[in-house]
Amino acid sequence: MKGVLLVNLGSPDSPTPKDVKPYLDEFLMDERVIDVPPLLRNLLVRGIILQTRPKKSAKAYSKIWWDEGSPLIVISKRFAKKVREHTEMPVALGMRYGSMSIKEGLQDLKNQNVDEVLLVPLYPHYAMSSYETVVVKAMEDQQKYFPEMKITTMPAFYSNDDYIKVLSESIAEGLKDFEYDHVLFSYHGIPERHIRKSDPTKFHCKIDGSCCSINSVAHHTCYRHQCYDTTELVKAYLGLPEDKVSSSFQSRLAGDPWLKPYTDYEFERFAKEGKKRLAVITPAFVSDCLETLEEIAMEGKEQFEEAGGEHYKHISCLNDGDAWVALMAKWINEWEAKETLPI
Repeated sequence: MKGVLLVNLGSPDSPTPKDVKPYLDEFLMDERVIDVPPLLRNLLVRGIILQTRPKKSAKAYSKIWWDEGSPLIVISKRFAKKVREHTEMPVALGMRYGSMSIKEGLQDLKNQNVDEVLLVPLYPHYAMSSYETVVVKAMEDQQKYFPEMKITTMPAFYSNDDYIKVLSESIAEGLKDFEYDHVLFSYHGIPERHIRKSDPTKFHCKIDGSCCSINSVAHHTCYRHQCYDTTELVKAYLGLPEDKVSSSFQSRLAGDPWLKPYTDYEFERFAKEGKKRLAVITPAFVSDCLETLEEIAMEGKEQFEEAGGEHYKHISCLNDGDAWVALMAKWINEWEAKETLPI
């Protein structure tokens, strides 16, 4: 019997340092997130970061926490529930980090007699610290706990025509009645070394402004290329002016070069250049979360206005929107019927 496992990032159980600390520990100790030798990672995470970060992160989480719980978890549950209503297959939900584990999601499917699983990482783009770590963890759990299961993984869907249509029309709705000077596509940041590590050719990715435009097999696993491609596809679909659209990257750690330009620097630059009305989109996420609701919607607005900007609009992620639900259901129903992926 076939079934589907949707997997998102995850969240602490509550916006308190007590619950944020183990969540951050699991997240930051992932070798695909902080990709340094284990001893150094242990020293960096448990000896330095976790001494101060949980309190700071808990404060940030408390600013965006809903009565029902973590926004990302609540939205993901709503999305999964709606998808179930559009398919006859069992649909389970798991998180890469936190208490709603991938193992529990697979167990849920096993309890419903599922032995063939479509794994859907809820990330549009491929990155070793998001998409790849979900796939690796799911395969590890499958081999250890559910050897009888077969798992098929949905590819990154950032350039799928139907996805670009749904994303673009959601953005168009967000831009309606907002006379913008600029539209910024802000993507989650990753270290530059992750781009090079994910390059199967080991020579194509130079992060020099040109390699992303030269066709290569490396693009299948190049997060930077895929982000810029998303911006270009949406821009073309909506007919957005070339000079009013750009991309940037957020959420970096100190000490290493991360993908540029940095979103917070762009907020200041736009305002100082006289761009008073800024719209910001976060297409690396399909569900609103800490990075979109606090870092972009709250902190970003404050940074832009402090630098002289006047009107700021954060456009929500797809979340559990009907068009996004219908598209996901279409993909998984086609997989069930044809045993092939439509992407």
